[in-house]
Amino acid sequence: QVQLVESGGGLVQAGGSLRLSCAASGRTLSSYGMGWFRQAPGKEREFVASITWSSSTYYADSVKGRFTISRDNAKNMVYLQMNSLRPEDTAVYSCAADRTGWAGRNALNYHTWGQGTQVTVSS
Repeated sequence: QVQLVESGGGLVQAGGSLRLSCAASGRTLSSYGMGWFRQAPGKEREFVASITWSSSTYYADSVKGRFTISRDNAKNMVYLQMNSLRPEDTAVYSCAADRTGWAGRNALNYHTWGQGTQVTVSS
């Protein structure tokens, strides 16, 4: 069983940057796909970015060119570097693991979720 814990959220001004981290325990992540999702108040959860077992990456159109997902399998860590943040990026960000390794956009592909970390971008 894998457990995921996010960190790195906080309050930043528009145009600023944050790096979110997702630490895994219980199992290694080397063969897992990993994704980041976010949910803002009053909105449904949405896909942000993902990275497959082979380190292919995918991004929502809204974050492409601003966010970068990466993984360090030796450390059992996944990261989301967020640059040029906008107020509309404000949400709770959660990392998730997909044991199939393909890291699709659909949240139903992911079997394990972290507790989430709040990102607030002021205008």
